[in-house]
Amino acid sequence: MGRTQAAGFDGKAFLTKVSAGRSSSTYPKRPVIFAQGDSANAVFYIEKGQVTLTVVSERGKSAIVAMLKSGDFFGEGCLAGQALRMATASAMADTTAVRIDKQAMIGLLHDRSKFSERFMAHLLARNARIEEDLVDQLFNSSEKRLARVLLLLARFGKEGDTEPVIPKVSQEVLAEMVGTTRPRISTFMNKFRKLGFIEYNGGLHIHSSLLNVLLHG
Repeated sequence: MGRTQAAGFDGKAFLTKVSAGRSSSTYPKRPVIFAQGDSANAVFYIEKGQVTLTVVSERGKSAIVAMLKSGDFFGEGCLAGQALRMATASAMADTTAVRIDKQAMIGLLHDRSKFSERFMAHLLARNARIEEDLVDQLFNSSEKRLARVLLLLARFGKEGDTEPVIPKVSQEVLAEMVGTTRPRISTFMNKFRKLGFIEYNGGLHIHSSLLNVLLHG
């Protein structure tokens, strides 16, 4: 998800100055920040790093529903009366996140217009992304869905925020995100590499030509 920063507002600098109801923690790769079913009593803001949100069904099937980066909020469901966490939040890489207690967050939204604008922009972007994901799942092939996931990870289309080298993501994780099997992901990735859309050179490089899969695939 892209960063949705209100003009002239630095969320990280602002939250660093907030003391009441706020704490900052660093999580190494893989640890759980909060688990599905935990009490929902705080909102988190990612200072740096990456976080995945994963949901597990009653039958034990898991699915990654979001991958977040620095500048994103998560856990905001508690503000809408959500008593328990609907997903598990885990650090994908070394991550620093600010935890803001529910009541402190409500106070910030009431009293700080700039912060409220920033948070509202985040919610609107999140809502748009959910709609895009639904359309993607309903109408696009697994190959197109993978291309879209890779482009989102590289933040193509986000002005001034393109990262052509994406962090290491296993094919198992990509399969969960796309909703297909790891062998199919492997087949598509090999195809993208042969066509020059991606390359492995000190990391996974995503080229803008990958957009052709979405436009013409």
